[in-house]
Formats: sequence, C-alpha cells, structure tokens
Amino acid sequence: MLGAAAPLLRPQRRARPERPAGGGRPPPREQRAQAAAVGARSSAAAPEERRRRRVAPLAAAPPAEAGEEPLLRGIFEIGKRSCDVVLSARRLRWSPILPESPTGDSRMVLQAQEEIIEMKDIFSVKLKRRRFVGQKKGGTLLGITIFKCLNKEENKLTDCAIHLNNLSEDHCHAWFRHLKEILNGFQNRPKSLKVFVNPSSHKREATHVYYEQVAPLFKLADIKTDVTVTEYEGHALSVLKECELQAFDGVVCVGGDGSVSEVAHGLLLKAQIDAGKDTDYIPTPVRAPVPLGVIPAGHIQPVDVCTFSTPSKLLRFGFSAMFGFGAKTLALAEKHRWMPSSQRKDFAFIKALADLKPEECELSFLPLQIPQEDSHENDKKKNEKIKKKGSKDQWHKIQGHFLNVSIMAIPCLCSMAPRGLAPNTRLNNGSMALIVVQNTSRTEFIKHLKRYASVKNQFNFPFVETYTVQEVKVQPRLKSGLDAKENTYLNAASAEGNYPWNIDGDLMEEASQVHVRVHPQLIHLYGVNTDDLESSQATCNCI
Repeated sequence: MLGAAAPLLRPQRRARPERPAGGGRPPPREQRAQAAAVGARSSAAAPEERRRRRVAPLAAAPPAEAGEEPLLRGIFEIGKRSCDVVLSARRLRWSPILPESPTGDSRMVLQAQEEIIEMKDIFSVKLKRRRFVGQKKGGTLLGITIFKCLNKEENKLTDCAIHLNNLSEDHCHAWFRHLKEILNGFQNRPKSLKVFVNPSSHKREATHVYYEQVAPLFKLADIKTDVTVTEYEGHALSVLKECELQAFDGVVCVGGDGSVSEVAHGLLLKAQIDAGKDTDYIPTPVRAPVPLGVIPAGHIQPVDVCTFSTPSKLLRFGFSAMFGFGAKTLALAEKHRWMPSSQRKDFAFIKALADLKPEECELSFLPLQIPQEDSHENDKKKNEKIKKKGSKDQWHKIQGHFLNVSIMAIPCLCSMAPRGLAPNTRLNNGSMALIVVQNTSRTEFIKHLKRYASVKNQFNFPFVETYTVQEVKVQPRLKSGLDAKENTYLNAASAEGNYPWNIDGDLMEEASQVHVRVHPQLIHLYGVNTDDLESSQATCNCI
C-alpha cells in the first residue's frame, strides 16, 4: 500500500532559476527575497480582484443638470436588495447591486436597472421604527419610509410607500434631514388648511370620508388643519367672513356643489372686505388670497369666477347659472324638501316638463372670441387679450321667449352630462358660455336634453344658440293680472313676482335685471388642469 502511494507523495523538483545571458551569477539573496514578497502580494490581491468582479457595474450617471448635483449617496436595502442610492434636489434614484452571472463570466453581467422618483411626487417622509404594542415613542430605528403619489388611473392618484432600510442612526438621520429640507422648499405646498365639512353631502358620508380617508393623509403630510363641520346653510359663509385667512395656506371644502359654491363665494367676499371694497357693487373684484380645494384635490390652477348682481347689489360669486327650465326645476325641488332626495329631483324634473312654458325676457351680452391656439400662452398675455377685445366689442341684444338660458364659466361635468353642460368652456380662458334655448315643442326639448347624456352635439338643434361672452344681462318681462298668477304658480316663484335663478345649485329669486360678469382667474383651485384630461372619462359632481 505504501509502495503504491509513494509515487503520489513524492515532492516535485523545483525549477532552477535561469542564469543571465552570458553565464552571469544568479541574483543575490536580497533580490530573491524581494521577488518573493511581490509574488505574495499578487497572490493576496487575487481574491480581492475576483470579489470585485462578482459585483455588477452600476448604470452610468448622466451629466448633471440644474438641481441634479448629488447631495447624498449611500447604501440602503430596498425590497430585500442592497442598492446604491443617490439624492439630488430634484430626484431620488437608486440602482441595485447585482452579482455576476452563474457562469463566472463578468462580461455576461446585466446592467443594473436604475429607478427614479421625482421629489415633487413625494408628499411625506418618516423615520421607520419597530415598536412594541402600546409604545408610542422611540423604538428600534429600521430606516426611512418615503410616501409618494402614484397615478392609479387616467385622472386618479393613490399613495404608495417605499422603504429605505438601514440600521445606522446617523446615516438615517442625515438622509431624513436632507429629504425634509427639500420637501419644505416647495413653495406651493400648504402647511395649514381651513377645512369645511358638510355632513349632509355624499349621502351623509362626507364626515366619515374626511376623518377616515382625508385627515390621515393631511397628518401624514404634516399639514395642520382647522375643521368646521357646518350645521346649517350659510354656516361656512358666516365663518369665512370672520376668518383670518392670513393664518392659512388654503381652504378645503368636503361637500357637494352647493357647499363648494358657498365656500367660494365666502372666500371671495372675504377678500373684498379685507381690501376695503363696497360689497354691494364690485366691478373689479380682487383675487382670493388663498387657493380653494375640493376633495379630491391635486395641483394648483387658476379658475375664472363670475359675479351675479342686480343694479343695486351684489348677489353672490359663482361659476354657473340657469334661468328658465333649470331654475324652475330647482325651485320645485326646494318646495318639496320633505321628499327623499332622489324622488324629489325626479318629481321636480317631471313636473317642470309637464308645465313647460317659456319665459319672455331680453338678453344683452358682450361677445368675446378667443383664438384657439395649439400652444397655450401664459395667463398674463391671455388676460390682456381679453381686456382689449372686450373694449372694442358692442353689446348685442336678443328678445323673445326662451325655455332655458344657461350662463357657465366652467364645463360643469356631471353624471347626467359626461361631456359637461358647457363642453366648450375651460376653467381659466376668461370667457363664459351663453346657451339659449328658444321656445319649441316639448318633444324637441326632450330630445335636446337627452343629447347631454350622449356623445352627440346637444347644441345641434335649430332652436339652440350658443355664444362665447364676457358679460350677460338678463331682464325678464314682468307679467300682470291672471298671467302673473299663473306664471307664479307654474314657475314655483314667490308671490312677489320674483323669478327663480339656479346659481351653482342654490336657489335665488330676483325680479329685476341680473348682470353676470366673468373675472379671469379670480381664484386658485387645487386640482389637475382639465386640458390634460380631455381624452379621459373624467366627471365631477362638485362644481
């Protein structure tokens, strides 16, 4: 056995170093020791070189732009993978660190996929801690959690959380401070909001919706709120008249179209009072000092607002109005408030159709033609064009019998009219849509109403006229005697001979002339620009 194994154990003979050319002597002992040390270092470096080749190369960073200079760089665990994370003023990006391919060929290693989050999409950042049951403070630091807005559908947002795990206290606190500084630097983000909640809206679920869905997001985003749950009609208006708006960055309304209209009116009326203007006559109102938000909300955009006034006083600020059939339907519904909401609306609609009669009045309007441009100009240039155009145009008059007159500064999208009651109107183009429905048969009028729920043009009838205007005056022809009594009954108006008006879903009665004037971009609204949603199926039941 030993004899057989002996050849395998026999040591191999070392190769003698070659002598220098010319038969010189071998190198001295010091040189041989130095060569051995270099060889040892090379052998020790080999595992390090192999280890480096197991790590995938990171994606090459593009040239730094404005706001792209790296502020911090570190390693976090994201989704159970170690990542190289880079923070700049505009973006947070990371690349996972990947091992080389199983074959050991470094040339086969796939490029690490870089992921990017825009800082403007992040609405909150928190330190992530592990706490015991009942523990409210302290706990083991696990890392940082980032909350961002995510596009769920075409015009809907949802929130999602991204966890950056790292057990180092100093490392996480440094990153947390920088992230908070960047978020606090966004000027349009509110820090304090005045909130109005109408508990009767949304099938009496508005309060639940706010406290269960909206309030937690405000708290997560470190937004302070002062909440008023309205108890009666006009409550929000009375609160806003006494409110110090300088203490807030915005006003938010959780409610239906009536609540939104009341809050918008109160917000603008408070602005006129603070500016020292006469609230009975406001030809050039000042803009609202803070934006208005309607739940749900988003970015900030300017919105046109109308003033509705008589020759002697301001009635209110608003966005849309109807005179005739639309106002009669609302007046009948208000007279039967003892009925359930859905039944009351259906009854009023059918009753108004059964008693369909035109109103005799005179319409005076100042036409306005806005050129359609592919590239939208800035707001200042748009306002200048509107003012110059308005000064040159002359007032037009129409007199006759009309079934309905609609004056709208916004599209007024709703479930019954997915394209809007005034689909050619925009939120901030400085104009109103005047839609006049002349007297016609009940059958033809019903065909016109049905068109609102379809994709066909609801204005493609010989008895319907549309105008783009800047100002409108509506002067009803007062009736007397038996006609007046019959008219009062059919129109559900008061015994004083007032005519009903439907202004943003609120009933108002006036006997004299009503003057409607649009004021470009008088208020700012939290919300996505409707021009970006033209191809979507976006609907709105609030304004």
